Amino acid sequence: MSTLHEQGWLARFDHAEALLMAVRELRGRGYTQLEAYTPYPVEGLAQALGPMRNRIPPLVLLGGLVGGFGTLLLEWYASVIDYPINVGGRPDASWPAFMPAALEMTILFAALFGVVGLFFANGLPRLNHPLFDVPCFEAASRDGFFLWLRADDPCFDATLAHDDLARLAPLAIERVGR
Repeated sequence: MSTLHEQGWLARFDHAEALLMAVRELRGRGYTQLEAYTPYPVEGLAQALGPMRNRIPPLVLLGGLVGGFGTLLLEWYASVIDYPINVGGRPDASWPAFMPAALEMTILFAALFGVVGLFFANGLPRLNHPLFDVPCFEAASRDGFFLWLRADDPCFDATLAHDDLARLAPLAIERVGR
């Protein structure tokens, strides 16, 4: 059983202009959880769909901070608390000596947090999506223009959303998820 954000209505349009007009019409009616699938990029479609939330950059920043400050803390603990060694009369906490490892760990943790966040944001690992169960959806990579009105939209009511899509004269409307 699919969750609410994996359900909704999928409408197929015959050309890109009809899809773009449908997106603008539904955005005008207050729908925000729309996704479009086309075989090629459609100019103006990304702007019509509205801004997308992207959590990856803050996650990468968090990973970098955790890696960098964690490494500095570990090096300071090892040099000052756990195993202090007097090397040439230098202080135990010699920060310039800590920087190369901290920089490397900052980059490593930022990359790891970015990759793991990307997997979670895309719902991976996943073998199937409810959209792939819609009979005609494979045409999205050839000649189909699809608009998915997701059920997690605040304005979504199954009957009303279906009627709103039907007024836009799509070729077909299919239910996504059960």
